[in-house]
Amino acid sequence: VDYELVSDHTRSGCALGLPASRGEIQGDLAIARYLAKKAGECGASCLGGSTDEDVAMVDQWVDYALSLSKFGLARRVLAVQRTLDPLLLSGTYAMGHSLTLADIALFAAVGFPSRDEDKAEIRGILPSGSGCPTMRWIDTIASHPAIREATQLAVGIAKNDEAKFEVEHPQFAEMEPLMTGMSYLEGGIPGKVVTRFPPEPSGYLHVGHAKAVLLNNYYARRYFGRLIVRFDDTNPSKEKDEYQQSIIEDLAKIGVRPDVVTFTSDYFETIKQYALWMIHNSLAYMDDTPQEQMQKERMERQNSKHRDQSPTEALEKFNLMCSGKEEGKPWCLRAKIDMSADNGTMRDPVLYRQNLTPHHRSGTAYKAYPTYDLACPIVDAIEGVSHALRTTEYDDRNEQYQWIQRALKLRRVRIQTFARMNFMYTVMSKRKLTWFVETGRVTGWDDPRFPTVRGVSRRGIDVDALKRFMCSQGASRRIVNMEWSKFWAENKKEIDKRAKRFMAIDKEEHVPLTITNATEGIEFLSTDYLPKDPSHGKRLVRIGKRVLLEAVDTEGMEVGENIVLTRWGVVQITKVEGGLEGTFTPDGDVKAAKRKLSWLADVPENIPVILSEFDNLISKEKLEEDDKFEDFINPDTQAETEVIGDPGLKTLKEQDIIQLERRGFYRVDRPYVNESKPLMLFMIPDGKKKAMSGLDGKLAHR
Repeated sequence: VDYELVSDHTRSGCALGLPASRGEIQGDLAIARYLAKKAGECGASCLGGSTDEDVAMVDQWVDYALSLSKFGLARRVLAVQRTLDPLLLSGTYAMGHSLTLADIALFAAVGFPSRDEDKAEIRGILPSGSGCPTMRWIDTIASHPAIREATQLAVGIAKNDEAKFEVEHPQFAEMEPLMTGMSYLEGGIPGKVVTRFPPEPSGYLHVGHAKAVLLNNYYARRYFGRLIVRFDDTNPSKEKDEYQQSIIEDLAKIGVRPDVVTFTSDYFETIKQYALWMIHNSLAYMDDTPQEQMQKERMERQNSKHRDQSPTEALEKFNLMCSGKEEGKPWCLRAKIDMSADNGTMRDPVLYRQNLTPHHRSGTAYKAYPTYDLACPIVDAIEGVSHALRTTEYDDRNEQYQWIQRALKLRRVRIQTFARMNFMYTVMSKRKLTWFVETGRVTGWDDPRFPTVRGVSRRGIDVDALKRFMCSQGASRRIVNMEWSKFWAENKKEIDKRAKRFMAIDKEEHVPLTITNATEGIEFLSTDYLPKDPSHGKRLVRIGKRVLLEAVDTEGMEVGENIVLTRWGVVQITKVEGGLEGTFTPDGDVKAAKRKLSWLADVPENIPVILSEFDNLISKEKLEEDDKFEDFINPDTQAETEVIGDPGLKTLKEQDIIQLERRGFYRVDRPYVNESKPLMLFMIPDGKKKAMSGLDGKLAHR
């Protein structure tokens, strides 16, 4: 039986609502007795077992615990200690070596001290602190997984707090504070949390998938648990080894290392046996109703003509379907749930279908495959998943998921929901993204204009920024269209901390400046890679008599004006007409100068650099359902600018992230090789619509 905990501050105590509107049960111990009786053999042992004497002894302890309720905490604790200490010299619990309702009642009588702070208070009351049998008994009960889970559920009922427990193992250090935007995991116990990310190996991961796996990974790491990456390979028509390998690679790109990688196909035989069990127990039937008619019947809540078939007939048709014979092709297995249900997913969903396409792992061993709706709840339970994180689009299917686990008598898995993430001017559909690839509008699935993990990685995402941004949206159940600018602004905060600074000047639009009092030849000055953080080291910058400036920066210059050459110093302009000239002023006032310019010494060691900028592939902010996306293709999505680069740029490696001063941040897509194979830099948006320096690129900064 599943129960939903609800916080109601208008009530003075707890109550349990009974099914079929038959009223409610009030009081902790009355509820505990009821639940124990509903739990079968396990519950019977909790109530005292099979003998009347033991049951009576448990009742006696419960009555004793209730009699203490009129006293303060200190008096209750001391009374329980005097009563229990002699018994605990030869036993673990009040009734010997088995946990019973007697222990739970007494534990409640002393304040249910399962949390660290509660136990500390009890130690302060007991005369011998931790050195008495009763304290050992309290520690034993407080460490019981069921007690900890119950405590976590009670403390977290309002979803704004969580219980803190004593650390049992050195590896379970104190949990880090919850990241902004995330919610506490319902019933999450350190060391007991198991999450899973179940991608289908039928395409490349996109940023929506990234949110799902990062949330699962976050909870697994915060609670010292495990993350399972399970490939949902139940549809051989769409799956390829290529996609499977790409997903593993993409997870590594965003810093996710699963504890184990599994495949739903590993459980095909197990799932098949559960399907047969459902048939034998009249929980499923075989149906050959054509798809359109089946859909119509489900919409009109009409039973299939095969719904009342016998298990024998259903088994015969199931085996026919699984044989791969043509006669078995029309048949599918459907769950027998409730065709009158308001929730459409409960109207006898399809659980198994024939598919003769060879499976990329199991080959032709199987001719029929389970649907995700059947496989997921089964494998989640088998693999020990404690929390299934699902997007809100699965809200209706959650009831179906829980029905299957109950029907098959499987261990229950808690479901926690979150909203999927959409971005403006972006399509996430595999079909639509494939169209861009096949029509040559992008270079491939790793094109930096693509919302795939490899696309945004190539654009220049920082893993920590991606995690923080995704987690900041984690708790929300509201589906929103995010602006890319918000993500890139978060990204900038991280890359700004480590992006080394260099300079580059437009190859065509530049103006030479002659510094008349500079020495002939080339000299060097030493400057920090990151002026705000000298720990990143220094680099040498060439200085000389002739330097190059951006043409746009020289507009309106006047004789006598002081300008600042960034990292060098102040130059006073002495000539404008017929060629720009000036004199270096060693003690010039940097703050007084209005123009602070990027520049390069005009030396042979400078290198050619190509700067690439990108824009959105889609020109409409949000595509509606009836929109044809091909009508909203942005014609101008890539632009290149040739610049002259600092010689220090030769040292850069692929994936390095730098800042070209007054231009922006860039990721190295191809290192410098030679004059014919120049350095290729991809601009990384910074969340601003335009550059503040005046050195705007050719496209919008997004």
